[in-house]
Amino acid sequence: MAKSDPVTIERVERLVIVVRGHQVILDKDLAALYGVTTGNLNKAVSRNAERFPQDFMLQLTPEELSDLKFHFGTSSWGGTRKPPRAFTEQGVAMLSSVLRSPRAVQVNIEIMRAFVRLRQMLQQNAELARKLAALERKYDGQFRMVFDAIRELMDPPAKTRRRIGFGKDGP
Repeated sequence: MAKSDPVTIERVERLVIVVRGHQVILDKDLAALYGVTTGNLNKAVSRNAERFPQDFMLQLTPEELSDLKFHFGTSSWGGTRKPPRAFTEQGVAMLSSVLRSPRAVQVNIEIMRAFVRLRQMLQQNAELARKLAALERKYDGQFRMVFDAIRELMDPPAKTRRRIGFGKDGP
């Protein structure tokens, strides 16, 4: 990827994955966005380790890395010696204080916009789910009456039938 490639919200959204319940972007993907090598990005982070607590940056376990490779159908991960780092939204924001190039500023702006948009989408989905549950509760009683009426029509009450015609016992 060239340093001049545009960074769009859609491009960033495709890079966001969920690890341990956190939305994160991997170090290799951030490095590509910033136009630096993964090694240089990680060196800058290591020099400023105090700025990246556990809720800002996760070090993936070998098992998580294996799961990612399986999920994305990747046979190798570019020969990395260590499992990648994964940065949360706060970690990406902190990267802006570590990487000071004009490109880093623009990339961080787009990444923050992408995280905000993803959060809004999740909130809208949660709101839709709440509305659907409320509708189900509201109409459940009414539909129950309809289903009971249908069952009554399907199973009419048992009546004693009068025989039609002539029989041995008489009319």
